[in-house]
Amino acid sequence: MRRTLLGLSQQKLGEKLSLTFQQIQKYERGANRIGASRLFELSRILDVKPSFFFDEMPTGGTSQTPGIQEPTDEFEHEFLGKRETLELVRAYYKIDNLDVRKRVFDVIKALASDETDKDTSASAK
Repeated sequence: MRRTLLGLSQQKLGEKLSLTFQQIQKYERGANRIGASRLFELSRILDVKPSFFFDEMPTGGTSQTPGIQEPTDEFEHEFLGKRETLELVRAYYKIDNLDVRKRVFDVIKALASDETDKDTSASAK
């Protein structure tokens, strides 16, 4: 999912890891296991924390520290496959300046929050 959102092909990811695209396919399908060092390398290439790969695993009572990402239960997975979503994410990650990228992220969250507040107040009337 993350590779696709970044517009990175299996071939390109394989080149960055010195692997074939077939090996990447096997990793993505779960046919091959990924070692810790390779997982760390993937997290750097895909610009995520290593914990990203474990987000949907049961926590077993351990606490999680949320970062810039919202909790997964608030994310609507139906939007993931839409072209608009992919274009938005690709454009977002083309912003090289991390401060600007964070400000754009904050603006989007604020706008979404404003819309939610408007929907809530309108339905309360």
